[in-house]
Amino acid sequence: MTDAADRAGHVPVDSPETLRHLLGQPMPLVIDKVHQRLTEADTDILARSPFCVLATCDADGNCDASPRGGEPGFAHVLDAGTLVLPDLPGNRRADSFHNVLENPHVGLLFLVPGSPEVLRVNGRAQVLRDAPFFDALTTRGRRPLLALVVDIDEIYLHCPQSLNRSGLWSAGAAVRGADSGAARVRRSAGTAP
Repeated sequence: MTDAADRAGHVPVDSPETLRHLLGQPMPLVIDKVHQRLTEADTDILARSPFCVLATCDADGNCDASPRGGEPGFAHVLDAGTLVLPDLPGNRRADSFHNVLENPHVGLLFLVPGSPEVLRVNGRAQVLRDAPFFDALTTRGRRPLLALVVDIDEIYLHCPQSLNRSGLWSAGAAVRGADSGAARVRRSAGTAP
């Protein structure tokens, strides 16, 4: 934990006005691409995506980001305003489910390997233990015990710049990342030679 003395010289952003002054206004295209119903382009990404990150928060504001994955298209489109994530076997901590029981607001980022496309979905979720569509969620002969149903509030194609900058899908990215990332962490923690 960093104490206050280690933060000398830090200049925080203390208001939305300061933040907007520093960053400027978003382009209209960025604002206009937000929608509330799944489009054909959105469902195409979902059909190709084997992975997403699910962000949740409990009633006290404690956040959690959890990886979710399966075969491409594992996220089930119930209708143009509703997604379903089957609960596939994992570590059984159920942090996301506990959070949703306290606070239904969720955020999802769907990724397609090799593609700069990132589909962002924000909405309200509910944990179900059964529904008529559970049979359609069966994977490798296993019907899920639980599923997360997300009523979409907003959805849009996220800017690909973070994936482009990271080189996440480039050959050798894992090796480069492991070597240089560990050195940066050691330097920032003050443990590098």
